[in-house]
Amino acid sequence: MKSIHNKICGAALLLSLTLTGCMEEPIPMGSTATEDQLVSSSKATEALAFSMPAFFNNFATYSSDFAYDWGYGSLMHMRDIETADLARISHGYNWYSSWGENTYLGPLYVATYLPWAYYYQAIQTANNTISALAEAKSERDADGNLVYTIKPGVSGDYQKGLLAAGFAFRALFYLDAAQWYEFLPNEIFTTNEEGKNITELTLPIVTEMTTEAEARDNPRADREDMYKFISNDLKYAIEFGKNFQRPNKTLPDIVAIYGLCARLNLWVKNYEEAAKWARMAINEGKNKPLTQEEWLNTSKGFNDDAVSSWIWSSRMGKEDNVVQTGILNWTSWMSNEAQFGYSAAAPFLMIGSALYDRINDTDFRKLSWKAPKGHPLAGKEPVIDEEWAATLADYSSFKFRPSEGNTQEYTIACVGAYPIMRIEEMYLIEAEATAHFDEGKAGSLLTEFVKTYRDPAFELGTADGIVDECFQQKRIELWGEGLIAWDYKRLDVSVDRTTSLNWGDLENYKTNGRPAWLNLCIPQTEINNNPALKGKNNPDPSGRYNPVPKK
Repeated sequence: MKSIHNKICGAALLLSLTLTGCMEEPIPMGSTATEDQLVSSSKATEALAFSMPAFFNNFATYSSDFAYDWGYGSLMHMRDIETADLARISHGYNWYSSWGENTYLGPLYVATYLPWAYYYQAIQTANNTISALAEAKSERDADGNLVYTIKPGVSGDYQKGLLAAGFAFRALFYLDAAQWYEFLPNEIFTTNEEGKNITELTLPIVTEMTTEAEARDNPRADREDMYKFISNDLKYAIEFGKNFQRPNKTLPDIVAIYGLCARLNLWVKNYEEAAKWARMAINEGKNKPLTQEEWLNTSKGFNDDAVSSWIWSSRMGKEDNVVQTGILNWTSWMSNEAQFGYSAAAPFLMIGSALYDRINDTDFRKLSWKAPKGHPLAGKEPVIDEEWAATLADYSSFKFRPSEGNTQEYTIACVGAYPIMRIEEMYLIEAEATAHFDEGKAGSLLTEFVKTYRDPAFELGTADGIVDECFQQKRIELWGEGLIAWDYKRLDVSVDRTTSLNWGDLENYKTNGRPAWLNLCIPQTEINNNPALKGKNNPDPSGRYNPVPKK
């Protein structure tokens, strides 16, 4: 079933969907498959579970007409562009200008419809898996959360692990969306445009149990209720997934679930719990930080999830639609060395020069970007094609390599992986979370991580505090991986692009604290279909800041 606005399937209409609704059918079986058949057939339940990681690379969730509609990786990229860390040259091929220039981000624009459509369709894939393998009891627990039992016929650690993956994926998507849609006051808006207090409102919760009538009168959950809901999902993910031996890293294991618990508690500033869960992920011992050789590898650097560091990944196969497009995929947009992609057409992917300058020259991660002429590191960066690298702008990224180092053939270069979660994030969450209640210990944790794994010459500075030191290390370590926007928003950090050399004139912003554009608007179509959202939308940030003229 389609909603009023083209192909959008939001929360209000989600309950009208079947497996063959607005989404492509995620399991290779007819619509007559019963729940009993799904449970009794391990292949069927496996196919259903794998529809969730497949949705990471869903092509044309909204429309094939837009070059940013290629899945979860695109949303990661949008969030990074909203910070001061990742720049693109202003160019006709830069489809991400809305997020960089703070334009067309209101409830009537396509840039707003795509994230909403993506998240709720992704949530539906998780709901389908949960519904096939578990059932919710009629009564709820003391916190009002759903109580689940495994359906008869579900047995063995593998099927239970697939159910755990359903809960983990749903937690991932809701946590992402909650952080982006949650309204937090900023220098432009302390209320919404109707003058209503909407602080800490997130988005409506839709489960496999929600009726269509309920979905059409479904208010935005506040932070506390969303936290309880996601915590409940993660509780069941841990219960059912503790012995799961996954076939590959596109499905979450227990370390990934612990990592989600760390992210969740960091979001709500429950810092002791965040540090605890991050340490639990580290202590599992399955994952070790990337080595210099792995990080800078010109054929497998940040495109191969075989490395120990990667906890959870997304993979693209040769037959995937995003690969077959040739240019609407992760490699095309994220690898400057792929000579056929969007980045090759000149909206080069760059680190903000001010952030680059903060990195010690002794830190091997600095070799991930092109040093400007005359810099001590100029020409020392490992590259695939020196002649091509010479054409790239200063500060251009070499972090995400085309697969097998192939710069010409998209059928090879685009077949690879990108990270959803790495163990390094857990070290940095532990350090930052600890800094909020024990600065001395946090300083030791951060120093040990950086000196051991990244920069032997690292010395802890204290001018801006330990929390800021941890934030800066996150900006470097997780650059381009779609995570740092949450820290800008949670910590009320200003986006200052004026100290960098490589932001375009229309993107040269300096905010006072978190920017208003990190509170994503809900599409108008969803409000039309769900009256409980009327008057409760986030205010439109478009055009509410003036770029700072360059000198």
